[in-house]
Amino acid sequence: MAADSGFDFAPVVARALGLPPRGVAEAIALFAAGNTVPFVARYRKEATGGLDEVALRNVAERHAALGELEKRRASILASIEEQGKLTSALQKTIEGCRSRVELEDLYLPYKKKRKTRATQARERGLEPLAERIWEQPASGDPKAEAARFVDAGRDVPNVEAALAGARDVVAERVAEIADVRRWTREAFVRGVLVSSAVKSKTQQPTKFQQYYEFREALARIPSHRFLAIERGVAAGVLRSKIEIDEVGLLRRIEPRVGVRGSSPFAAALREATGDALKRLLAPSVGRSVRGEHKAQADRDSIEVFADNLRNLLLAGPLGAKALIGIDPGLRTGCKCVGIAETGKFLDTITIYPVRDKVRAAAELLAFVQRHTPAAIAVGNGTGGRETEALTRQLLKDAGLGSSVLVVSVNEAGASIYSASDVAREEFPDLDLTIRGAISIGRRLQDPLAELVKLDPKSIGVGQYQHDVDQGLLQRKLAEVVESCVNAVGVQLNTASAALLAHVAGVGPKLAQRIVARREAEGPFSGRAELKKVKGFGAKTFEQAAGFLRVRGGRNALDGSAVHPERYPLVQRMAKDLDLPLSELVGSAANVSRIRVADYVDGTVGEPTLRDILSELEKPGRDPRQRFEPPRFRDDLNSIEDLSPGLRLEGVVTNVTAFGAFVDVGVHQDGLVHISELADRYVSDPQEVVKVGDRIQVRVLDVDLPRRRIALSARSPRS
Repeated sequence: MAADSGFDFAPVVARALGLPPRGVAEAIALFAAGNTVPFVARYRKEATGGLDEVALRNVAERHAALGELEKRRASILASIEEQGKLTSALQKTIEGCRSRVELEDLYLPYKKKRKTRATQARERGLEPLAERIWEQPASGDPKAEAARFVDAGRDVPNVEAALAGARDVVAERVAEIADVRRWTREAFVRGVLVSSAVKSKTQQPTKFQQYYEFREALARIPSHRFLAIERGVAAGVLRSKIEIDEVGLLRRIEPRVGVRGSSPFAAALREATGDALKRLLAPSVGRSVRGEHKAQADRDSIEVFADNLRNLLLAGPLGAKALIGIDPGLRTGCKCVGIAETGKFLDTITIYPVRDKVRAAAELLAFVQRHTPAAIAVGNGTGGRETEALTRQLLKDAGLGSSVLVVSVNEAGASIYSASDVAREEFPDLDLTIRGAISIGRRLQDPLAELVKLDPKSIGVGQYQHDVDQGLLQRKLAEVVESCVNAVGVQLNTASAALLAHVAGVGPKLAQRIVARREAEGPFSGRAELKKVKGFGAKTFEQAAGFLRVRGGRNALDGSAVHPERYPLVQRMAKDLDLPLSELVGSAANVSRIRVADYVDGTVGEPTLRDILSELEKPGRDPRQRFEPPRFRDDLNSIEDLSPGLRLEGVVTNVTAFGAFVDVGVHQDGLVHISELADRYVSDPQEVVKVGDRIQVRVLDVDLPRRRIALSARSPRS
């Protein structure tokens, strides 16, 4: 049945995901009506039974996959019926398929074929001889029967050629049996992945050395090792294959295809079966299984990337405070920019500490005194630690050491932002390096607002990100950005178009219109004014309004996450308390007087009411943790300063399946291998650390030639 036939997928989705059928059905209906995941998760809890964003996205993905499966099923049934070969038994079998692979295996014999050895043999008239081999008659002489098909004019010069062509037909028939394909697939799934070195490419050491002689059960190999081998194969450094028990598999297949030892044609069928496995089944099924494993490894890797990105985007912001951003540079100087509380660019200077340290310090101090920043954000690239040290010293000497915070900021992707269309639109008259300094400063003010301007792949928190399915990666990362932006909320009157574009229901074009309207007519006085923006219709307003904030607007609720559809309800609450709305919003004491049970009815339930009361207590609260600056040792500036045994505080910059990378302030992140993350066994690094965590580490080893640092978070061994 086709996906649009009205078939109810909800029970199937609910069973597959272990979710309540009613909630799943409601979620599917809400998505069909054009509602977004953030909106449904936040404002339709009663309908879905409180399904969170993760569950809702899983419902949407599984529902879409089932729809595609049904479309393919309908197409296959129509094709076979058109050929006049659709029996009731075959139709029942096809309709019972639960996977795309199984469906395609059943369809294989009916697919239009490209030219194969079997099709050529049929064209030469050898199908009747193939049929004799297939039937396994109790008597007869294969060579004598094959002699009747010898015909030089049809390219069958002798008996051997006739039998070979007939076996080709039989081999293709064997390879198209659904059971046989399933057994072969099972054998590959249970197989062993083997990799070896390409000698001509491994005369010098490579990063794939551990895979030069490698064997591991495919079912047990972790995603990062599988992807590493795939990368080695793509680079021409490795060869790899999946080894299976071919002998055991043939013993299973031969009875299924009817090999009878008593038949004079048994040897021909046995030979054709072996050929089917080696030439047809093993290559195609092996590629399929390898592809499925690659797809799963991609998904695992993308999940790691998504978790890292989420933690990075939700890092604690310094907040709306004036600051100075510095993009360090040795040859071209350090670009310093003044940034207002709102993120507005104010001024810039360039200092040259390498040429004249004293003069550079004096110029920077004058710049600091002119802009009176709450903090100075220094990029962690080349020269970053030296610039930090210079800045701290001049502040200390000027008596400002305790009043101005100096923070090392991860500048990954800042150069990409500087050259992007977004940066050119924001600062068309500024040099790339100055744009980079602005980005570094703004990352300290609000990581989420600034990082959404970047392609997430350039932020540097992925694992094998260039090797995985790019379409899936892009979709998943976009979901993470959307989730984070809507969880935090967006200030309508200060947000960039890049940030507004991720608000539920908005998108890039409408975001540009919002900014254009704001620039032309001044700040929005309330959420309702959004309806005056071209393209901002009722449905878009419904989806987006709750995630957009207007501070100091006409309606106090516009600065909260309370949805406009619930304003009348809140106004009734204020009236029942005999208070003006302004005295209810933000007053925990007054909110505590509201009894939830008094307002539960057919349109609003307890979950939504509790969300509303929570917002009324702390309207527009930021769910992110409080900002904490990293604390690096001042005496350690480069990898050469490290030695085994040193204990340091570091910041986790990336988490992978095999461990975590930690910035200890020396321009080169160190690796804490999964085995060194904790005193206990760790199966998933994400259980122990997250991007942005401050952790204590000990230096295990420093490999200067390869610029590698091995760290441990375990307690010192006695």
